Amino acid sequence: MEITSRTEYDSLLARHDAMRLRRQILAPAVPTPALPPAERAGYGHDARADQELILRHLDAVTPFDLLIEHLYDFMFLRRPYLRRLFPESMEFQREHLGRMFRYLIDNLHRPDHMSAVLQQLGRDHRKLGVWPAHYDAFEEALCSALRSRAGRAWSADAEGAWLRMLRFAVGEMVAAAESALTEPPYWLGVVTAHRPYGTDAAILQVRTGEPYPYRAGQYATVESALLPHTWRPYSIACAPRTDNVLEFHVRRSGAGGVSAALVDGTAVGDTLRLGPPRGAMTVDVDGDPRDLLLVAHGTGLAPMKALVEDLSERRVRGQRVHLLVGARDRADLYGWDALADLGVRRPWLELVPVLGHEARPGGALCAALAGSDWSGHLAFVGGPPAVVETVQGHLLAAGVPGDRIRHDPLPAAGRG
Repeated sequence: MEITSRTEYDSLLARHDAMRLRRQILAPAVPTPALPPAERAGYGHDARADQELILRHLDAVTPFDLLIEHLYDFMFLRRPYLRRLFPESMEFQREHLGRMFRYLIDNLHRPDHMSAVLQQLGRDHRKLGVWPAHYDAFEEALCSALRSRAGRAWSADAEGAWLRMLRFAVGEMVAAAESALTEPPYWLGVVTAHRPYGTDAAILQVRTGEPYPYRAGQYATVESALLPHTWRPYSIACAPRTDNVLEFHVRRSGAGGVSAALVDGTAVGDTLRLGPPRGAMTVDVDGDPRDLLLVAHGTGLAPMKALVEDLSERRVRGQRVHLLVGARDRADLYGWDALADLGVRRPWLELVPVLGHEARPGGALCAALAGSDWSGHLAFVGGPPAVVETVQGHLLAAGVPGDRIRHDPLPAAGRG
């Protein structure tokens, strides 16, 4: 059946999920014992042996960008209808898949460690309209790409190891997607405000039709109708509100991407789609009572603003918060007046602006951090990946344990 519009495709996806939910409700309630991830996904071989086998033959099929190019060529040639599930530009998709292959190979000997990552990925894929049958097409295309790249150097043993690795990952992803069947795959939001600031950024307010279940400090993946099937993560810049309004701070990172669509092509009344909330930059007020160090650069201020708003309502008694904000100059220090006003009314909040152009990303922030002992703090870092990596390295060298430094995922292409 040919699907001629996005609306029809979304309706088909909704019917598919409804049918699966009906089967789940009508199925007899038979309890199943909890199994380790490797057994649950049917991984019946020695994972470390498979890892060594894949690594031994890796030169024959890499670099990953060529392997993945072959993979998608095979898949779309045999099943052209799958092309509609992907964005027009495949560059980000290829980079993401390359990183995932590398992650799977590097961690194959630790299936328990990979389980949480793969399960989150499976839940996230629901918003893309991915069904279990699509993974079969992916597996077929991967086998063809591996054989094509390796030629005579390929072996049935190496292919078996790749397939067991892939099926383990797919098993975890499908199980997680099925367990999230009663949750929306995405939320619809209407832009209620769009305020440019500077020459390359904007603040958007978006109201969802139903409550969006996030915590202060988390992020959402966002899709614009201007770039169908293209999702990028953006931090939510406000604590949860009763009016279902979310705030996003977006800086244009290049022409033609989601950030450019949100900054330059989006207006009040436009509809966006939001994936499920993600991220671990959250504060548990019933847990660690340590003082907090928040370090942000540019739009990395967004999750810190949300945390400060949230802490204004439910901070641990006696807890102090230090917020350092880096910017190129005073004009680039957006939202500072509101933060300064909040600081006047919250004596537990210390605000430090750090201004100036830097030869090394994050260098000015590290200089501002030097000379103080932060080893007893819980640290949060936000901003461009290069800045986050620099500040994280400084904090580690200064004695802050790695498990007390929190930040969002770092892939350079991740914010689009």
